[in-house]
Amino acid sequence: MENVNEKISVARLSILSNTSLIIMKVIIGILIGAVSIISEAIHSGVDLIASVIAYISVTKSGKPADRDHPFGHGKIENISGAVEALLIFLAAGWIIYEAIKRLMNPQPLEAASWGVGVMLISCIINILVSERLFAIGNKTDSMALKADAWHLRTDVYTSAGVMAGLFLIWIGGRIMPEVSLNWIDPIAAIAVALLIIHAAWVLTIQSARDLLDHTLPPAERTLIRELITSMHPDVNGYHKLKTRKAGNVRFIEFHMLVDPQMSVEKSHSITDDITRMIYDRFPYSNVTIHVEPCDGRCDDECTDNCLLSIENRTRLFKKFSSSRH
Repeated sequence: MENVNEKISVARLSILSNTSLIIMKVIIGILIGAVSIISEAIHSGVDLIASVIAYISVTKSGKPADRDHPFGHGKIENISGAVEALLIFLAAGWIIYEAIKRLMNPQPLEAASWGVGVMLISCIINILVSERLFAIGNKTDSMALKADAWHLRTDVYTSAGVMAGLFLIWIGGRIMPEVSLNWIDPIAAIAVALLIIHAAWVLTIQSARDLLDHTLPPAERTLIRELITSMHPDVNGYHKLKTRKAGNVRFIEFHMLVDPQMSVEKSHSITDDITRMIYDRFPYSNVTIHVEPCDGRCDDECTDNCLLSIENRTRLFKKFSSSRH
């Protein structure tokens, strides 16, 4: 419950910061006629929508499993990530369209120094808020918060680029007043849009992967395998290892092979130990272990993850073959 409250609190902070930045950027962008600042206001508008979606998703995904949702509500966060990515693509397209129009018909900027100042403030605020979002997102493994953090981190880079462009226009107007540098403004806006598109693509891949029940990353699967094999010699082997992720919850299931004469109590104790070790490494996990007797008869899948030596496997096979006859 503490983690859920932290997620909700930092999501609210993101909404507040984005709302403030939108108001500030729109006012300054209109006053000085900078399409790059207006594009940044749109970018912050998308960030605001993303923050609202993140807030709703972390509120809903934190609900415990129920009769209608026995696996929990974690995929709400993945869905929110996909929606955020779509919004980013749309915003980037609009920014490019407006920037090309301004590039074909450059307009002089008034008081470019104001634009530099507002972009600097935007960078500072977004650095602070994104760091907080990353911290809580990584702590709680929240896809929605990490997506929101990447939105703001991208905003830092784009704001810095716009700030640099406006600074050049401002300085250029003082040093070389006869040379028009107003074309830098729409070029900066297009650069912002391209960075936004890249961020949206990465977010789309991450969100879709978990929605399609993609297996966990290789490093995580390797660690799970190591935890299982650490229980040898009580565990003879395992197979049918399946993993997936929904929101911040990892689902792990496999068949564990043990001596056929092992007691139910002993095998249950082993599954508890393995579950605990996995949970220690991945706190938000749902582990399902199916216990099977190992009599030395191995198919290809079983052989790949067999922990017995060839001699012990043969001995086990002979022992239970003779008992069956």
